[in-house]
Amino acid sequence: MPIPAPADLGALEGLEAGFRAPVAMIDGKAFKAGKAYRDSKLCNMIMNREFHRRYHETTGVVFNTIYPGCVAETALFRHAPKLFQRIFPWFQKTITKGYVSQPLAGDRVAQVVADPAFAVSGVHWSWGNRQRDDAMAFAQALSAKANNEARAARLWELSAAMVGLEGRL
Repeated sequence: MPIPAPADLGALEGLEAGFRAPVAMIDGKAFKAGKAYRDSKLCNMIMNREFHRRYHETTGVVFNTIYPGCVAETALFRHAPKLFQRIFPWFQKTITKGYVSQPLAGDRVAQVVADPAFAVSGVHWSWGNRQRDDAMAFAQALSAKANNEARAARLWELSAAMVGLEGRL
């Protein structure tokens, strides 16, 4: 079973280098699938907070992120060993109790989008890792990594430059 690697963006060396070979990760290190997933989630949270800081007050647009639970049966694991693809959903259902079905995850995303109770900008909504029938969403505090404004500004600048939008956002 793959060992989870924690999200670590380093000093954004890989992004700064343009992800040119042999760079595969945002921190400039060798590719690790689980870490790439976690890094991308952290980047999404950071960019969401940056969108909130830059645009919420002037536009009224609500910016937030969501963790609906662990959706363990998707194409996300298509390159993982077959044994992992079989064991992971079972593990999430029976051991961690963090499993949610794709329809339930979709319902939760729709709820965050459509329900006025979720119209709080700059929030990360979660149902936590323990799924119950009566589970309620809550605004989950973000880590210092996700709330670092200097890193957010740098990630924003490098991302804009990477896609040719520097100075336009």
